Amino acid sequence: MNEAFHALLQALREPRAMASLSEADWDRVLRQADAAGLLGRIGADAQAAGLLPGLPPIARRRMLAHLTVAAQQQRAVRWELTLLSRTLAGIDGPIVVLKGGAYAAAGLAPAPGRLFSDIDLMVPRTQIDAAEAALMLDGWITSHHDAYDQRYYRDWMHELPPMTQVRRRTVLDLHHSILPRTARLQTPPEPLFAAARPLPGFPRFHMLDAADLVLHSATHLFHEGEWQHGLRDLVDLDALLKSGSAADAGFWPHLAERARVLNLSRPLGYALRLCAELLGTPQPVSLALADAVTGWRGAAMHALFRRALSRAHPPSQQPAAAFAETLLYIRSHWLRMPPQLLLPHLLRKAWLRRFPAAQPGAPGEPVDIAAAVADDAEPAGR
Repeated sequence: MNEAFHALLQALREPRAMASLSEADWDRVLRQADAAGLLGRIGADAQAAGLLPGLPPIARRRMLAHLTVAAQQQRAVRWELTLLSRTLAGIDGPIVVLKGGAYAAAGLAPAPGRLFSDIDLMVPRTQIDAAEAALMLDGWITSHHDAYDQRYYRDWMHELPPMTQVRRRTVLDLHHSILPRTARLQTPPEPLFAAARPLPGFPRFHMLDAADLVLHSATHLFHEGEWQHGLRDLVDLDALLKSGSAADAGFWPHLAERARVLNLSRPLGYALRLCAELLGTPQPVSLALADAVTGWRGAAMHALFRRALSRAHPPSQQPAAAFAETLLYIRSHWLRMPPQLLLPHLLRKAWLRRFPAAQPGAPGEPVDIAAAVADDAEPAGR
């Protein structure tokens, strides 16, 4: 393992280790943390440990800059949720805020220093059309106007095409489940809605149960195969696991049971193994998830995950990292769609990549959510 990457992991495991880094170490660690999307996180950890004033000026300035951006983004998320609560007031049933939006709105353990790019909401499938209509009436427009893309999202996936607010330029993903309808791995969304609890400060919205927060994060990472921010997602998981177990003595048995009910023991097992190895996340030895990650298959998948994870950190890339990332990319599509849909889909993507002019309409670029208050400024003092 590269020394700089090891130093970054050590800083994430034990923030006080940052006090002993030399300026040369900091140059390498800052590069690694920036590539991982974790500069704000180690800055928040250094601030919480009282280390920030004593760090080298370059490290302190860059951390404070990321913390400032993260704080602005989180204010924007909260204000956007306030506006969305009005837009979606007439929708029946729970509306669940997912991932980073929930972390920011509820002040959960992964939130300090974390950056965001969009907001994710989940509504029951029976309410997806009504929710989309309400959003469109309030100035949200959809992307992916090509008929094939519309069918891809609406018939096969677990979400609608991304939507953008025409004034504030916020990007929103509207889900009805956490896995595609065509996925090989299936999980029922009903238990997620049933266990969801109110989101503090936002009476119209809910957030996932503590165990389900972990399971959704693990499923997103190990099913979708987005490895550019893989280490950041592992850090989110580490924080959720530590905070969940600290708040509830029955957290671990509950987590194992929820994984069984939701058919998500395998992604959870992968997550726990990688978190323990890289971040030292404490876990009970008796946790009954061994069958999900042991044996040759578990060892092979773990090796692929480790290599793909290093792709975002060029100086620390492991051998065959690019090959591992390619295999996991293929795997993510294989898990997402059956062969009769997957092959035409991949051929179409390859054709459009080779001949981009044939693309009927490209989606808009994601816009930083910090711009969400450009036109609808948040009242002072909120």
